[in-house]
Amino acid sequence: MTFKFTRPALAIALALTLAACGGKASFTVGGTIEGLQYDGLVLATNGMSLAVPRNATTFSFPNTLSYGEVYEVSATAQPAHQSCVVGAFVDAANKVHGGAKDTAGRLAVIDVGVRCALTTQTLTVKITGLTSDGLQLTNGNDQLTITPLATGGDVSATFAGGVAYGVTYGVTVLTQPTKQVCTVSGGAGSGEGTSNPNGTGTMGDKPVSDLLVTCK
Repeated sequence: MTFKFTRPALAIALALTLAACGGKASFTVGGTIEGLQYDGLVLATNGMSLAVPRNATTFSFPNTLSYGEVYEVSATAQPAHQSCVVGAFVDAANKVHGGAKDTAGRLAVIDVGVRCALTTQTLTVKITGLTSDGLQLTNGNDQLTITPLATGGDVSATFAGGVAYGVTYGVTVLTQPTKQVCTVSGGAGSGEGTSNPNGTGTMGDKPVSDLLVTCK
């Protein structure tokens, strides 16, 4: 007679065999990391803390867990310029990586998923002197239509799409308003990235809010 076992059943069978022999099954809490580019990520579980270096694609905690112990991996510190989430995901090769919390021994190998992405910040524009309709601003594929106030006062608007850390932005006038000409200035570094005073720059770690559009 032939028997077939699933991976969880094999892990349990192994643990029971070791226990019967006076041994104790142990499991390493490790996992797969996607997208990590910078230092600073710290993972923790079961009293252990692990600093993960930049560009790492895997991690492994130093101490093992016994069969049946519950683990829950969390990110206690984020890397510079990035945000990482611990949880299950499917990679480009269609491989499934597990969630943050589980029980040691339920699967033969513990593979916790960690995904990291660059932080994004907003671009906010102040428009002065606008009295007519038709003004459209653009930053790449992100467009912003500006409607003048009835009182003729200044208008503030924020692009819907965020800009990732280290990515170049460039706010320009796509369409001029009726019988007016508007020019873009500013972007001089409120986001702590590199910048030029003409509405262009490289996004830093803070929102950019000093972009100015002057209409005459």
